[in-house]
Amino acid sequence: MFQLLQIDPENVTAGSYLPIGLQIFIAIGLVVLLTVVTHMLGPKRKTSEKLQNFTSGIESHGDARQPMAVKYFLTAILFVLFDVEVIFFYPYAVNFKELGWAGFWAVVMFITFFLCGFVYIIKKGALNWED
Repeated sequence: MFQLLQIDPENVTAGSYLPIGLQIFIAIGLVVLLTVVTHMLGPKRKTSEKLQNFTSGIESHGDARQPMAVKYFLTAILFVLFDVEVIFFYPYAVNFKELGWAGFWAVVMFITFFLCGFVYIIKKGALNWED
């Protein structure tokens, strides 16, 4: 299967891109066709209820622009940040034998940076919920 994906640079011509062009043309044509057909065949009954904004059936009350504690957003951002950093450990865990000592020291350096950031966050009090 991988032999089919390999491209010989000497044999690449404009005709080599024809299947991709046809697929893009057919996809765009299908989207346009289905949009036009559903617009022509669909019902066109505009009532006052249908023209109102959709509010999920719940009556709105008050202002939606109420202040919210920044701690919620900070915690969410820190979770995403450290979650993504932990994801970078997976390739090392899979290939640690092939990476050897150079890979080991790279991961030690990464963990050091990781822990420095974590210590900084703790010292700044970002995880303290009491005001």
